[in-house]
Amino acid sequence: MAKPVVFIPSKIPEEEKVLRFLEDFAEVDYRDEEEMLDEEVFYEGLRRASGLMIYSRNKIRSHVLDRAPLLKAVCNIAVGYDNLDLNELTRRGIAATNTPDVLTETTADLAFSLVLASGRRLAEADHFVKSGGWNGWLPSLMLGKDVHDATLGIIGYGRIGSAIARRAKGFNMNILYNNLVREEKDEQELGIQFVPVEELLQNSDYVLVQVPLTPQTEKMIGEKQFGLMKKDAYFINASRGGVVDETALIRALQEKQIAGAGLDVFEHEPIDKTHPFLSMPNVVTLPHIGSATWQTRAKMAMKAAENMAAILQGRRPVNLVNPEVWTVKDGSVQ
Repeated sequence: MAKPVVFIPSKIPEEEKVLRFLEDFAEVDYRDEEEMLDEEVFYEGLRRASGLMIYSRNKIRSHVLDRAPLLKAVCNIAVGYDNLDLNELTRRGIAATNTPDVLTETTADLAFSLVLASGRRLAEADHFVKSGGWNGWLPSLMLGKDVHDATLGIIGYGRIGSAIARRAKGFNMNILYNNLVREEKDEQELGIQFVPVEELLQNSDYVLVQVPLTPQTEKMIGEKQFGLMKKDAYFINASRGGVVDETALIRALQEKQIAGAGLDVFEHEPIDKTHPFLSMPNVVTLPHIGSATWQTRAKMAMKAAENMAAILQGRRPVNLVNPEVWTVKDGSVQ
């Protein structure tokens, strides 16, 4: 009996280990490519695929699925899955998974580094030195904002939010948070305080949003929210660009309603070369690198492969994100 085909259209770290694992039960169509595949090449790979392992840059919508008649599994190498049309996948009986947990600490490192980089103007100072602007010490040169003893407001307090809070305690920060549910364990252990969003915005020196992109969270941070922030506060986003109204953020920065921003994600990626953020020295712009370490990306790829193995072998995967699709009948997804 022929093995099912697993299509991987992008380069993955530690590929030999992951591919050996997959080849025990599948034929692997692996494309060692950094760039996105040409659309027709991608569709040709989909045509034979029972399983698809992708990063979040691949948008899986109805017209894509029309080109994948054998598909049973889409395994995201990411914790977020807003790139997947879950309703359509479920309607077609295709299981979808993500890779939570393994990137929590790495993403928290990056998010907290944006707090430091924004408040202490690190990107701006680096450019200042490299462009030849530094001619000597001055009393007011690159004055920034303290991180230690400051108040950090975290909107969206899941695994990553909790990991960020643990880092912030090392800087003796006062931590406010808002979430759909109270995290009483962290309230007791870390001394964090649950407050309404409005109170969080009004009292935080650094406002950090860490929520998934859903219809409920899309553009949840906009003109009203920026208007409530302190004029010397910084806004940090390492979750998804779509949770912020970028037009409102640009206006808040231009009108000095807030002091600056640290961004790893944007509404449209890659960001347009003419985007106003790129000409603002008080905005740190990173190319969506929250999980970008060799160790973490390798763990993510292996977790996606383990999810793939479970689905194609008739077992419920640990990280299923559309559980309503899962019924087991004769060892297959129906």
